[in-house]
Amino acid sequence: MTAPLTLIGSGMAGLGLVRQLRTLQPERPITLITADSGDDYSKPMLSTGFSKRLPPERLASRSAFEVAEALDVVVRTRTRVDAIDPAARHLSIGAERLPYDELVLATGAVPTPPFAIPEVLAGRVFTINDLDDYRAFHAALAALGRPARVAVVGIGLVGCEYANDLTAGGHAVEMIAPESAPLPRLLPTPLGHALGEAFVEAGIALRTGRSVVELADDGARVGVTLDDGAGLEADLVLVATGLRPRSELAEAAGLSVAPEGIRTDRYLATSVPGVHALGDVACVDGLNAMYVQPLQASARALAATLAGTPTAVHYGPWPVLVKTPLLPVVSLPPRETPARWRIEGEGRDLSALAEDEDRRLIGFALTGSQVRRKVELARIAPPLLG
Repeated sequence: MTAPLTLIGSGMAGLGLVRQLRTLQPERPITLITADSGDDYSKPMLSTGFSKRLPPERLASRSAFEVAEALDVVVRTRTRVDAIDPAARHLSIGAERLPYDELVLATGAVPTPPFAIPEVLAGRVFTINDLDDYRAFHAALAALGRPARVAVVGIGLVGCEYANDLTAGGHAVEMIAPESAPLPRLLPTPLGHALGEAFVEAGIALRTGRSVVELADDGARVGVTLDDGAGLEADLVLVATGLRPRSELAEAAGLSVAPEGIRTDRYLATSVPGVHALGDVACVDGLNAMYVQPLQASARALAATLAGTPTAVHYGPWPVLVKTPLLPVVSLPPRETPARWRIEGEGRDLSALAEDEDRRLIGFALTGSQVRRKVELARIAPPLLG
């Protein structure tokens, strides 16, 4: 009989792996443990809900019960694993000791607010990293019964997508970040400014070059104090200042861990026999790519490996499509600092080509009508993980 498999985490990585594995091993015993509701949903869809007027229940395609039925797995929801004992091969869940044969860690990543959030503001200051977070934020907006004034802290991928979505949903948005232009990790500054101009034109207020130093209860609103002494008020605050891999459980169990996540080889194997890592928590051969396509490729490769065909994962030259309809954006960020960015185009229709010292293309960024070049450029760009 095939060894039972235990997974910790029910996000896109965990459920994606189960789906892939079920095509190869329909009868393998699988237990899925998750700290949240265990619903099956597409995480990228969370930042499109307000423009599409979709309530949280419409974003979930299947409940945890339906997942268990459809995939023939045991799903334990609202269950937090306290510790892993690799020597004894068991998990500690409160007083329970749950044995495992093979273990996959798909614990994802956690938001990292750079400032303290007072307890009194817990129902008005949010991070969104899963469907449960989205439910809480959506409920707070709905409870206002009117368009809200939302302060979005952070102008990276998550901050920009939610700012665009909230604006399309009729809310007033103000963005705050220390960087000079949106999407600093994905776009060179001129293209970031083009996106910023599109945001401002749509009514989004940008406070770039500024950091939040304090959040305070200001009656019905949240008072936000900036590092230049200026202040603003918001009904709700959405903090989108980045993620860090949720690797504490692995580190406490003695697995090799880096700031980029749980270290794995190309087969998603960790430093401890019988334990693999997948998704946003995994640093694969020195790279943690927190995007959908690398996650899906990893799930396919790991499913094959667990089913008996060792398969190394490869990441292609997969550009990131940013969901900002106010100005379409596509980016394939270079893995190394380019020698130059060669920028072409006019207005907000721009192409930025990242080149090395030998003028070889190592990445690109596109805005506006230039996003149509993504396929052409991806064909000649190097793979993310060859």
